[in-house]
Formats: sequence, C-alpha cells, structure tokens
Amino acid sequence: MPRIEDGLKPVQRRIAHSIKEMDDGRFNKVANVIGSTMQYHPHGDAAIGEAIVNLGQKDLLFDTQGNWGDVRTGDSAAAPRYIEARLSKFALDVVYNPQTTEWQLSYDGRKKEPVTLPVKFPLLLAQGVEGIAVGLSTKILPHNFCELIKASIDSLKGKNPKIYPDFLTGGIADFSEYDQGFRGGKIKVRAKIEILDKKTLAIKEIPFGTTTTSLMESIVKASEKGKIKVKQVVDNTAKDVEIQILLQPGLSPEIAIDALYAFTDCEISISPNACVIVADKPQFMKVNDILKYNTEQTVKLLKQELEIRKAELMEKILFSSLEKIFIEKRIYRDIENSETFEDVISTTDKGLKPYKKQFYREITRDDILRLLEIRIKRISKFDSFKADELMRDLEQELKDTLHHLKHLTDYAIAYYQNLLTKYGKGRERKTEIKSFQSVTATEVIANNQKLYVNREDGFIGWGLKKDEFIADCSELDDVIAIRRDGIVKVSRINEKVFMGKDILHVGIWKKGDERMVYNLIYSDGKSGKTFAKRFTMPAIIRDKEYNLDQGNPNSKVHYLSANPNGEAEVVEVKLSQASTARKKIFDFDFSEMEVKGRGARGNTITKYPVRKIDFKEAMGSTLSGLELWFDEASGRLNKEKRGKHIGKFDGDDQILAITKSGAYKITNYELTNRYEPEKTILVEKFNPKKAISAVYVDGESKQYFVKRFQVETNTLDKEFGFISEGIGSRLEFVTTSDNPEVEVELIKGKGKDKEIEVVNLEDIIDVKGWKALGNRLSQHKVTKVKPVEDPEDSGLEEGDDDNDLVEATETGKGSQSPKKKEETSPEPIIEEDGQASLFGEQISEAKASQESLGPKVNGKDPKPLPKKPKAEQVDLFGQSQKKEVEKNSKEVGKSDIEDDLKAFTAGDSIELEL
Repeated sequence: MPRIEDGLKPVQRRIAHSIKEMDDGRFNKVANVIGSTMQYHPHGDAAIGEAIVNLGQKDLLFDTQGNWGDVRTGDSAAAPRYIEARLSKFALDVVYNPQTTEWQLSYDGRKKEPVTLPVKFPLLLAQGVEGIAVGLSTKILPHNFCELIKASIDSLKGKNPKIYPDFLTGGIADFSEYDQGFRGGKIKVRAKIEILDKKTLAIKEIPFGTTTTSLMESIVKASEKGKIKVKQVVDNTAKDVEIQILLQPGLSPEIAIDALYAFTDCEISISPNACVIVADKPQFMKVNDILKYNTEQTVKLLKQELEIRKAELMEKILFSSLEKIFIEKRIYRDIENSETFEDVISTTDKGLKPYKKQFYREITRDDILRLLEIRIKRISKFDSFKADELMRDLEQELKDTLHHLKHLTDYAIAYYQNLLTKYGKGRERKTEIKSFQSVTATEVIANNQKLYVNREDGFIGWGLKKDEFIADCSELDDVIAIRRDGIVKVSRINEKVFMGKDILHVGIWKKGDERMVYNLIYSDGKSGKTFAKRFTMPAIIRDKEYNLDQGNPNSKVHYLSANPNGEAEVVEVKLSQASTARKKIFDFDFSEMEVKGRGARGNTITKYPVRKIDFKEAMGSTLSGLELWFDEASGRLNKEKRGKHIGKFDGDDQILAITKSGAYKITNYELTNRYEPEKTILVEKFNPKKAISAVYVDGESKQYFVKRFQVETNTLDKEFGFISEGIGSRLEFVTTSDNPEVEVELIKGKGKDKEIEVVNLEDIIDVKGWKALGNRLSQHKVTKVKPVEDPEDSGLEEGDDDNDLVEATETGKGSQSPKKKEETSPEPIIEEDGQASLFGEQISEAKASQESLGPKVNGKDPKPLPKKPKAEQVDLFGQSQKKEVEKNSKEVGKSDIEDDLKAFTAGDSIELEL
C-alpha cells in the first residue's frame, strides 16, 4: 500500500533510495540496483526487478536504456543485466532532499533508510498504483502530469479543480461515474477505432489495462462465437499501435465498431479504489483530497527548505563578517604574544568584543576556533572588495528568502509553474475525455443463428433445422410465440425451447419496441362474442404466460398479424351459415381502432359465431412518425430526446450527414447508425428538394469558394466528396437553409483593417451540380467565415391571426432571399373597390406605403404615422383610439393625432387596410 506523503510502496521507496546512493550521473545496470536495494528490502531479487521495470515504464522517475518492454503490446523487459537506469532530472529536483528527510534504521539495523521521501509533487496521482495488503486493496489510476500541476496551482488559489485519469495507452474514456476515484466509482475506457474503408477497421489506441495481444485474442474469441463477423485480424503495431480488422462482406463498419465495444476488450470497465496509508493507517480518499494533501505537503516542504536556507545564509553572513573583522582589524597579530592556546582563544575573543553587538547571535568558542583555522596564505591574499561583494550577494539572497517565506503561496505557485515549464513538454493528455452511451449487445450482435419453429408440437430454436424457418437471429435474442388459445410467451432463444402447442405466430421480440403492433381477433369462450384488439408489448416477464383474450376456457384466436410499424389492414369476416345474422360476410377495418395495452378486452365485432376471417386489404401505418434526436456527444440517433431534434421519420425517410472533410452521405434512420462527432458537421432529415449551400477553402489556391447543389446520388452509406481534393482543402460552412447567409471577415485593399460583411450565398451562385467547383466568395482577402445566427420567432402575439404567422415565418428563419422574393412574388389580388382581398397573400408596394400612413379619415389622408410590424384595426366606436395615441405618442405629436381622430364621428366613412 502506498503512503500518501510520497505515493510510493516500501519496495519502490527503497529502490529510489538505493539508486540515489549509487547516482553519479551515469547509467547503472538494473542488476546492480537490485543488489543494492536488497540491503533494505529482503524479499528477493525477482520482486525488486519487477518493481524497477514498473517504475521505468512510467517514464517519470527514471531515465532508461535498453529493452524495458512495452505496456501496449505486453512485451516483457530484457534481463536485469542487459538494461540500465539512472535518476531523471525531474526526480533529482522533486523527490530528494536529505535535510528534510525523516530517517529510520533498515530491517537489520545496519543502514538508514527514509521513512518517506520529501516529494514536492503529487507523485501518487501522476504514476498511479495498484496493490494489495491484508484485507485491503488499492487502485489509483494515473493522471496527466500537466493537469496535476495546474490543478495544484488552482488548489493554492482556493479553487476546487477537477482531475481525471490519463493513460499512456491513450484511448477514449467516459468519467461520468468516476466519483473522484472513490471506491464504488467506475469509468469506461474504449479503444480508438477508425474506419479505413467499408471492409477494414483500424484500432489506433487501446484501453488502459489491455495489450494488443489480449485485445486481438478477445476479438478472435468473439468472432469464433459468431458475435461479430470478422475475416481476419492483423497486428501492424510498431512505433504506434495499429490493429487492422478485416470485416466479412455485408457487415456495416459502424455496427462492427459497436459490436467490438460490446463483445471484446475494446471497451472495458475499471473500478478505482483509492486507499492510501495516512498516519500509519489505511484510509479511503478521493483523488481531489489526495491532491489537496500533496499540495499542502509541498508548501510545508518548501517552507522547511526556505527556513533551512535562511539559517545557512545567516551563518554564512555571520562568519564572513567575523572573517573580515579578524583580518582587516589585524586581530590575528594580537595572538603572537600568547603562550597557551587558551590565551590565543581569549585574546581573539577580546579583539572581537567591540563588534559582537552587530551579530544576530553570540560568538561561540567554535566560531573562534574556525577563525583560527584560517591559513596565513588566505590572510595575505584577502581582498576586501571581493569580501564586500560576497556579503552583498548573501544579504540579497537572504532578503529574497525572507520574502518567499512571507509570500509562501506565491512562491509555491511559481515553483509549480517552473516544473510545468521545465518538464511539461511532451506530457500532454493522451486519453480523450468523452461521454458515450453503452452499446446494447442485442442490437449489434451478428445474426449467428437461424430460428425454426414446429408449430404443431410447440417447439422453437436453432436446432430444429428440419422444421419451418422463421428468421435469422442471434443467440442473445428473445423469441415471442402467440398460440391459438390466446396465450403469449417470451423466452430466450436456445437450441430447442417448448413454447406450447398450436403456435400461430413466432418472431423476434425487442424490449421497449412500441411500434410493433399486433392485430388480433378472438372469440370469447364464455359469451361467444368475437372481439378485435390492437395492442403492443414493449415490456414482459420472460418465460411467463399471458392471456391475450379474457382467459375463459374454449376461447379461440381467429386472426393475428404482427406489424413492425403499426400497419393496419382490412379483413373479411365470414359468419357461420347457421347464424341468424342478416349479413354473414362483412369487412372490418383495424385502422379505425386505437392501439392499447396487451390486457385490453377489445371491441366487439359480432355476437354471432365466426366461421372464418380472411385478409382482404393492407392499409398504411396508423402510428405517427418516429421522432428522432441526434446526440452530438456520442454521434448517435435516439428516441430519448438527447441532443438536437432532427425530425419525424416514417417509411422511406432518410438522414443526410455531412462531414468536415467536405463529403455527404445518405443513410437510413436506424438507431444503430453512428456518425463520428469529431468528423461530422451536419446531421439532419434528408430532403432531396433542398439545396445544400457550402463555403470551403481550396487547398491549392487557398481561396474561399461557394457552391450550391442538390443531392443527385441515391446510394446509401457511401460518402461523396463535393469540395476540391487538394491537400489542405476544408469545409468551413454548410447549411440546407432556404436563406443561406454567412458573416465574412475580410481585408480590402492593402490596408490591415478588417471589415465584416453579411453575404447571402444565393446572390453569389445558383444551384448547380454537386461536382461543380463553385464561385469565389469574395474578390478580397477572406480571413474568417462564420454563420449568421437567425433570430427565433417568438410566435403570435395577442390579436394576431393566422395570416400574421405566415407573414412572420416569411421574414424569419428559412425565409427566401430578397432576390428570390422578387422573382416569385405573385401579384396582389385587388377587388373592384381597390381594397386588397382578404385572401390575398401579398400586398402591393403602393398599398403597403398607404398602410404606413394609417386609415383615411373622411376621405382624407392623415398625417404620416411611424411604421409598425402590423397595423391595428381602428375600433368603429373609438375604443382603441386612446391606446393607439399612447403607443405612438413618443414619435408623433399627440395633439396632431387626436385632431385627426376627433374628426371621425358616427356616420362617417373610413377606409381600412386589412
């Protein structure tokens, strides 16, 4: 178990102490380090050697030479006699200081070893540790070097920083349940997988705690079990990790990635358990508390070092002053006549007596003895000027030390910033922090089995190969069976499962599927009536039998259909010939019924005996479209309202996805689809009539181009690049809006001043083919392009009608450009009296200008009124006149308006613009 003070286990501490004793700046054979450590650690060379390799692979305390193995591939290090190590500069700066180290005797009492090393850095969190003790275990994950230093600085500033693990192997990690490393927390780590082409995946980074070998073995094992269809796994790892996975034909790369996360070690869960020794007792702590403790300890150690340095400087200044007085005042000549050594000491002390008051402490016998040890050669060559210069340097250093002691927090912050500057280069974060959804295994597992049914005997399973084939399935699927006696049952698929005799329907049952609608007609055994019902079964207890009828004996199912998207149908009901009903054959339409729960009784069709029911005509789905959202964090579609709403989907609707590299692709709206968030710039419902407007930078000319096009391809899941393929080409802006506007920052002429213009892309180029190059965005130098944020319409105000809504939407988001409006605006419909028709959608410019003047009073034009978003109709009895006057009183003289309004009385005629 590690101690919180230095973050080291006993064996690690003894190794660090031994290698410091051997340190001379050169590399030492690890075998020699092991031998030296055994003086302090009597547990065998194998344990010590393994601990040294573990420390060396963390690349923090040791500089290594030779083959030290590879944590990514799992390759072990060479024998200790072949590899070498020495302390790193970081370790020498941070870990050691004999003056502040507490010592104890070694196990045999022959040597001294440190109780803890005076580490001025959160080494425990930087290295991480995993260990066991009697009844205890600990697992502290490694954290990023730079982030720890910044977090320590924030802690000194009184902030509460958050730190997350960082692994040498890289990968992607979800820390939403990390809980600061406290026991009970959990993190999920994934490999970083890239799609090279439709048939090849490449793993570039692996999860912490795995190796390329173990990862490949887990992939092969999942492939052998049929959970994922893989043709070949190739390890191309050299300097960088690269595992290529060749997929079998027909398997989607996105689904294959999800299957890798679900069934292999490409995704693992790690449970941290931060337990450390505090004051000789084990204690469970959070990583933030450990960081705070280490930061406070660093401040104490820095203070201790400063106080030691202060005492050293004061002693140096004292002795330098004594030496100067002793030589310059020629006190050494007074001792020539002394006969004994005691007389020499007393004579020297007497000579120093006039100067004793200027020293911070009393002059002792040892100080005088040290003066008397000065050689004649040094006295003869004493330089007073150099002595004064040395004194000034010592006094300045003492002054700085006292200042640091007074401003200890600032000194500690500067110390950490110096560490970051000196050793932070090349230690950037390797593990990407990301929130991702758990992959549902049943959604991504390959169909590795086939479902068969023996309806008469009541058996289902993948082992009944001589019976009726139903569908391809996986070994994780659940199967639903509905029998003629009105019983439904769901069971996990197996080689052979008994579901009950006389099976009407067998299919794959998906939990939570509310769009699978069952249409059922049954006769009740008690009343003899025939009922029809439509129901869903999104949740059910496995292996439990449920009644779809009323549970009465002799009940019988006449008709059953399972509809994946809530489709309805028309059936023909044929009654028994012996029935007294006048109409023995009639149609029944399921679309007129509501979809209810499994336990609903249903609607009565007839009270007469039913002979037969036949399917007559298929109808469409009675369910509304499927509302979908796009979660930009995980790159997935969902129904749980996470992320951006992209629309309602039904039937053959499709998704349009555009990547930052300047390519588009059309996909279906399956929830298993994955759109990489780092590469995707737009995901929305595909409308083939909408034009795509894009601004991109051409890699060769470095110019900004605009193009507008409609999607002309219909191949699903294939990317089509629509920008130039030159090196450095990139997509800057893309939209499918009817009003594509961008804010352009440009430099005109030779000046350096930047100007901002709002540009409508419709004015630059018309809709052309998707392979067209496009037109230049501007003749001037463009420095930046960003979208114009459209103000959202607040909706109808009180008193507005439907026409106002149409008017508002025309000027809001997605409105046509002025150019387009001029081309498409229809002529206003004018009635005989010249008034604009109530049903006309546009108002002519003449009418609009007349409206801005307000209504005519007694056939005369009133004085001009200010423009308003919508003119309010004047009340025929003058009720709203005061309100109108108050509203415009700030802009138009109140008395002028009142004069016009007073002139309007009962019986007068006015003209109103509606």
